[in-house]
Amino acid sequence: MTIINHIENKPNWFYIISVSVLTFILPAICFVTEHFFTNTVLSFNLFGKWFIFSAVGLRLFLAGTKQVINPEFTAKEIFHLDSSDSFPILRELGFANLCFGLVAVVSIFKPEWRTVSAFASGLYFGFAAIQHGFNKTSGINEKFALWTDLIIFVFLSVYFIKSI
Repeated sequence: MTIINHIENKPNWFYIISVSVLTFILPAICFVTEHFFTNTVLSFNLFGKWFIFSAVGLRLFLAGTKQVINPEFTAKEIFHLDSSDSFPILRELGFANLCFGLVAVVSIFKPEWRTVSAFASGLYFGFAAIQHGFNKTSGINEKFALWTDLIIFVFLSVYFIKSI
């Protein structure tokens, strides 16, 4: 076992916790908070508002920022690449993540953008999950990315179907 193989099976707790907070905890907190402070009815659409903002918008915007500034993290921690040859491609992935994330962040102010975000980002997360699933050498961090991407894909698919 090489050093990189040992490292790739070690969980990156910062990554796991931050993705968990953005995907599950923050949308739930915002959902309940808006309900209590504005007497808004608890609904799928209300949860979708905050899920798209946080799980898609904040998560992809922050991931994109990290990929543009530090593509090495995604290369090593997610895709187990030990070469800097992938860094320009990962920076471009970062630009895409920034764009998808910004659409979802702006959707908090422009509700009509949520359907577009659910469609485009839903496809993105679905394809990402498939990509992670086909990787036979995936470590703990990539398996976590697979499952969270899959959960987001399913939620966004349901949101999109309900909104058209």
